[in-house]
Amino acid sequence: MKKKQIAILGSTGSIGTQALQVIEEHSDLYEVYCLTANNRIELLAEQAHRFKPAAVVVANEQHYEELQRLMDDLPDVKVYAGKQALDEIVQADPIDMVLTAMVGYAGLSPTIHAIRARKAIALANKETLVVAGELILQLAQQYHTPILPVDSEHSAIFQSLVGEDDNPIEKILLTASGGPFRLMSLDELQTVTKADALRHPTWDMGAKITIDSATMMNKGFEVIEAKWLFGVRPNQIQVLVHPQSIVHSAVQFQDGAVKAQLGVPDMRLPIQYAFSFPQRLSLSGERLNLFAHPLEFFEPDLKKFRCLALAFEALQQGGNMPCIVNAANEVVNRGFLEDRCSFLQMSDIIAETMQRCTFSKNPDYEVYIQTDSEARHIATELMK
Repeated sequence: MKKKQIAILGSTGSIGTQALQVIEEHSDLYEVYCLTANNRIELLAEQAHRFKPAAVVVANEQHYEELQRLMDDLPDVKVYAGKQALDEIVQADPIDMVLTAMVGYAGLSPTIHAIRARKAIALANKETLVVAGELILQLAQQYHTPILPVDSEHSAIFQSLVGEDDNPIEKILLTASGGPFRLMSLDELQTVTKADALRHPTWDMGAKITIDSATMMNKGFEVIEAKWLFGVRPNQIQVLVHPQSIVHSAVQFQDGAVKAQLGVPDMRLPIQYAFSFPQRLSLSGERLNLFAHPLEFFEPDLKKFRCLALAFEALQQGGNMPCIVNAANEVVNRGFLEDRCSFLQMSDIIAETMQRCTFSKNPDYEVYIQTDSEARHIATELMK
C-alpha cells in the first residue's frame, strides 16, 4: 500500500515533533515529504537526517546557508528558504496531506496555497481560521479540500460528531484548562511574570501558545475556530474551565444528549486521528484512569481573563475584527515575553487596537493583509 505523504509546516514545534512521533510509530502508513521551520535549523537538520524527506524549508532566509551546511551529507534532500518557498512546497504533487503546525499569522498563506492545490489539511494553526475563516471555508469548498482539526478541543468536537450526520448541534461545550492563573485574583495578576505564565499546569506547548493559554486568548481563538469549523453561532459556544483536561470538549444535541471525547492530555491522539480518519490506529502511551481523576467544571471569569471576552466580541462583530485581534495579540504576546508590557496590559492594548484599526465588514485576502499590518503597527505604538 502506498504510504501517505505528509508535509509538516512547523516540524520543530510541539505539534510538529509529536507528529513525527506518530509517523515513526506508523512508518508503514506514513512518510514525511517535507519539513519546515522558522529558526531552529539544528533540530530541523536533525529531523531531516532521521526521516529523509524530499525537501526542507527554513522560512527565515538568514539561516539558509547554515542549513545547507548542516545538510551537506544529504544530497538527495532539497533545501529551500523563504516564505515563497513555503507557499510553493505545499503544492508538490506527491503530497497527500499538509499538517499546518506553524504558529501565528504566517501559517495563513501556505495553508491557502495547500488548499488550492487540493491537499488535505490537518489544521493545527489556529490563526488561519481566526484571521480568515470565511475565506478559508470558501476555498475549501471550492477546491473540495477536507480540513481536519488537530487542536485537542476541535478534534474532540469532530470525533463527537462522527456518525451524527445532519443532526443539528444545540451547543458546543469547549473546555479550557484555565491555565496557570485560574485561581488568582485580578490584583494578583498585576504582578505575574512571563516565568509564571510559562508554567502551564497541564500541557507542554511552545511559548506563544502557553502565554495565550495564560490569558485565555488561546480559548478565544478556539471559539472563533469552532464557529467556522462546525457552522454554529457564537451563542451556541460555551466555554467551560476544566482543570484536569480530561474532557477535551463536547457537543450537546437538540434532544439534550451530550457526547464528549475524553482522554489523557496527549496531543499525539488528535494528530494521529487527523492523519488516519476515519480509521483509529493503535497508539502507545498512558491510558485514561477515571478513578484517578475528579472531573470539575467552572465558568470562566471574563473580567479576569478579558482576552476571552474580546475574542467573543470580535466574533460577534465579524468582518476583519478577528484579524485585528490576532495581529494585536501576536504583538503583545511577544512584548510580554520580552518584558515590554505587563500581563494585564496585553488585553488593554488589544482592546484599544480594536477601537482604532480600520474595520471592514466584508474583507478579502488583500484586506486581511492590510489589516494585519495596520493592527500590528497600532499595537506596537500603544506598547511604547
